[in-house]
Amino acid sequence: MARQVDWTHELAEQLEWHWREQLRPRFDGLADAEYLWEPTDDCWNVRPRGTSTAPVQAGGGAFTLDYASPAPEPAPVTTIAWRLCHVIVGVFGTRTAAHFGGSAVDYESFEYPGTADEALGLLDDAHRSWARGVRGLGPEDLARPCGPAEGPYADYPMAALVLHIHREAIHHGAEISLLRDLYTRLGRDRAS
Repeated sequence: MARQVDWTHELAEQLEWHWREQLRPRFDGLADAEYLWEPTDDCWNVRPRGTSTAPVQAGGGAFTLDYASPAPEPAPVTTIAWRLCHVIVGVFGTRTAAHFGGSAVDYESFEYPGTADEALGLLDDAHRSWARGVRGLGPEDLARPCGPAEGPYADYPMAALVLHIHREAIHHGAEISLLRDLYTRLGRDRAS
């Protein structure tokens, strides 16, 4: 007899185990200088309003996110701050709003955090909301189409979106972890 698989649990744990055991602990102790550190010239970052030279300076508060559409080739290196904000807004935030009743969020109006502690608090909230939503999905929910919020992927099953968002969180979390390693070894001399 075949064993029943609890797909909701398996999908949730794909991210949750990694989040608990590897990613989130790697973000502990993040300082403001490291959060905003620019490892190369011409980085995209989170900056005080009016100080960016990026073609697009998105944001609704005192800080903006550097951006361009389309992105230049090659795209600028993004900082820890930029990557954390991308995960907060574009990975967890917009999808939680579209699929789990979370507050609307977008790059243009988001109030970007100017400090590491603020960013980590927002990241924890965004992750918690996404994880709660995923844990609430039943088998029928996982099989249903994502819908118009996902544009050209509207007909993909919700399970495909969950897998995609988890890959994005793990991918960007690994990038942030690598930047932290580089900052520890190289960046203190280049701290902004």
